Amino acid sequence: MPARAGFWLDGERRITLHARDGSQLEIGRVHFHRGADGRSSFRLALDAARFTDHFLSMREFKCLPGQGEILCHVPYPHRSPAVAAPGDLAWLEHSLLFMFKRPNEFGAQLWNGIYFKLAHTDEGLDGVPQAVDLNLISAPPARADVAPFRPALRDDLPPNARWFTRLTIR
Repeated sequence: MPARAGFWLDGERRITLHARDGSQLEIGRVHFHRGADGRSSFRLALDAARFTDHFLSMREFKCLPGQGEILCHVPYPHRSPAVAAPGDLAWLEHSLLFMFKRPNEFGAQLWNGIYFKLAHTDEGLDGVPQAVDLNLISAPPARADVAPFRPALRDDLPPNARWFTRLTIR
C-alpha cells in the first residue's frame, strides 16, 4: 500500500495520544530516515517529561496516569530492524507498545497490552488501539526479522474502551 501524497516516512514527526474526552497529549517524536530502497529507518524519542516513573513487578516503566487507569510504555525488549515502509509499519507499531492498569492494581499487567495498529492517512499515520498479551514477547522470538504481533494475536477493542482511543504521527 503506497503512502498517501501528503505524508512520507521521512523527517521528524510528532507522536500524539488522543483521549476519549477529546484531549491530546504529545508524548514524543519519531525520526525517519528514508532509504534508497523505499523503506525508512526510524528512531523513537519519547518525551520523558510527559511520563511518570512507576516501579512495577521489579521493573521501571514510564507511565501516563489519569482517567481511572495508568498507561505505561513497554519498549520492545528484543533486537528490531527499526524499519518502516508504506504498507509495513509493524516494527514502528512494536516500538509503540503500552500496557494499562488501574491505579489500585499491584504490579505490571502485561496481559493488558495495547498495540496501536497504524494506517496511512493524508495527514500522517493514525493508530487505533488493539488488545495484545505482552507476555508473548517475554522471550526472544524465533525470528528476529519478523514482528511477533501478527493480526491473529491482536483483538479489536470496543470504541472508548481505553483512556487513549487513538495515536497519531504527524
